Amino acid sequence: MKKIFGLFFLPLVLVSCAGPGASLGGKSQYLAAFRQPHQQNPANQPKPLAHARGYWDGDGVPGSASIRINRAEQKAYFYKGGQLVGMSPVATGKAGHRTPPGRFKVTQKDVDHRSSLYGVIKDRATGQIINNDADTRKHKPGPGQYYEGAPMFNFLRFNGAIGMHEGHLPGYPASHGCVRLPKEMAKIFHDHSKIGTPVTVE
Repeated sequence: MKKIFGLFFLPLVLVSCAGPGASLGGKSQYLAAFRQPHQQNPANQPKPLAHARGYWDGDGVPGSASIRINRAEQKAYFYKGGQLVGMSPVATGKAGHRTPPGRFKVTQKDVDHRSSLYGVIKDRATGQIINNDADTRKHKPGPGQYYEGAPMFNFLRFNGAIGMHEGHLPGYPASHGCVRLPKEMAKIFHDHSKIGTPVTVE
């Protein structure tokens, strides 16, 4: 039996949250990170299956932690002592920004991390977003404007600027190289990892 956020369920076939056609109505993926849209189900429709957002069964399990990210499956697997104890859907890097494969280790943990490269530019007086897809290497705030980095909460850095963190999952590779997880799974992966935890990207 698997523990899914405080409840117990028999193992089920895991499904992704969204198909390849999912979109944000033309809005920037960075803007989605600042204010992720909430989809509500009509009263006559069943609620989404809890296991679609991953599962965790690692509390109290001994052994060293390790993480395996499978880009083809768009899933991340968490192990303790070689035993699989958790899984999360992910969104890895999109075309032109692929998440590189290889064997790495966690080098930084930051609960409240924000990107120094990608984010938005806002008007200082009104807070209105002027540029919702800002890249600090290309875009600079003008007079009366400021840059705000995209939130990457529960960040686990493992390969240069690339890490795992909370973020929007459209159901396909969509990031600039980082590995996005649902909020609840990002926290679990963060809390159960430490500096030096092995991370394999395949």
